[in-house]
Parts: sequence; structure tokens; C-alpha cells
Amino acid sequence: MSIPSFGLGTFRLTGQAVIDSVSAALELGYRAIDTAQIYKNEAEVGQAIAASGVPRDKLFITTKIWVDNYAADKLIPSLRESLTKLRTEHVDLLLIHWPAPGNGVELPEYMQALAEAKRQGLTRQIGISNFNIELTRQAIAVVGQGEIATNQIELSPYLQNRKLTAFLAEQGIATTSYMTLAYGKVLKDPLLAQIAAKHKATVAQVALAWALQLGYAVIPSSTKRENLASNLLAQSLRLDAEDMARIATLERDGREVSPDGLAPAWD
Repeated sequence: MSIPSFGLGTFRLTGQAVIDSVSAALELGYRAIDTAQIYKNEAEVGQAIAASGVPRDKLFITTKIWVDNYAADKLIPSLRESLTKLRTEHVDLLLIHWPAPGNGVELPEYMQALAEAKRQGLTRQIGISNFNIELTRQAIAVVGQGEIATNQIELSPYLQNRKLTAFLAEQGIATTSYMTLAYGKVLKDPLLAQIAAKHKATVAQVALAWALQLGYAVIPSSTKRENLASNLLAQSLRLDAEDMARIATLERDGREVSPDGLAPAWD
């Protein structure tokens, strides 16, 4: 995988909450941080990173271009603003946040602008988020095979996205799972609770370990230091074949996020 398998998400965290979360995560050993222009927290993320003392070359920073900035004359200027906020000369991964069909900017235009950002050294890698199979094919056609590092998608035990993840694996594109805990809904699941008890683990650890064992990257978020520390332990939890098979039965197309005008036709 060309991207870290475990990172910190910052969705819905702003102000002091995101500063505290990023600061605690870096102290605990997290080295990958995921943010986005629309989260309105890049400056706070940059502040926390700067204060941490962790060398920049030890960090993996991801941000995402918002739909308002997809036009060829806006994408790179908006990225430069993000870099200023993040206090860095480049990000490690830059994503298109949503395909936004009908947004007025066609896919080839924003994918070419994304590739240009990489050529200019403003990002080390490029990728996509919330793309279906057909739009991923179109994106590959624009930037070339092997150029798209990841597709960051909603994925949890309740939304397993097997068709899309199989396609991404065929293309050599990493799957990044966001909302792996389905807004906390999976934490109340009795089957996952049974598996957690068996391993003397938490349900969150089980859900994250499940995604990791399928080869996905995960970016859970938390404002609580103890949860940040606990989530990290998912990396050493090994689920057996029976556990994985039981979790596979939880699929229910449980999508939590599908904003009108931004989301594609899901596979």
C-alpha cells in the first residue's frame, strides 16, 4: 500500500477540539492525519502539527479539494491556501472529495488539475474519494494507470462495498475506509460485541481490525485520548476466519452519507 494503513480522521472536528485530537494522536504515535478543505480545520491541524515537534518527513498529511475549487483555474490556488494553513510545502496525498456530477466542472478538467498539482510538487500522491466504479475508470483514463493512490469511501461492517473494493484491488488502487464505525452504530452490534468479548477487545477495535485485515486503510477519529489509544491497538488484533465470515453477514447497504448533487450513482 502506498499510503499508511492507519491514520487519524478529523471530520466534524473544529477549533480546540481538533487541535486537542491531533495533538493527542501525535503524542500517541499516529503519523497520518486526514483533513479536507470543507472541514474548515486545516489551520488548526497545521497548528497542532507544528506544536507537536514531529518532523515533517515523519508525517503523512492528506487533504481534499472541495467542489467549489474543481475548476482548472481554482484547484491549485485553493491547494496553495490549504498548504499555508497546514504550514507545509506539500501534502502527501491530495484527493478530489466528491465526484459532484453536474457541478459544472467535468471530471477530465479536475483530474488534469489534480495531476498538475502533483507535477508541481504540491502533493506527493493523488487520489479520489466517493467515486463509483465507472467514475474511477474515467479518472484512471485521464491521469493514467497507477497514478491514483486511493479511493476513500464510506465502508463499515454495515456497508461492505465488495464490488467496488474488488475493482479497486484489480486496479492497484488502495481502499481507504471512512466511517468504519458507521457513526457509532456498529458499537451497539451484538455480533461484534461477541467477537470483541472473545478477543478481550473493544467493538471499535474489532471493526477497525476487520477493515485492516481486508487490506483497507482506516482513519478513525475521536476527541478522547483513551479512544485514540484504544483504536491504535486494532492494528495488533487478529481476527480468525470465523470472525471474518460472521462480520461478512452484517452487510445491509447501511450507507450514512450520500449528499444530493455530490454523490454518484452507487455501485
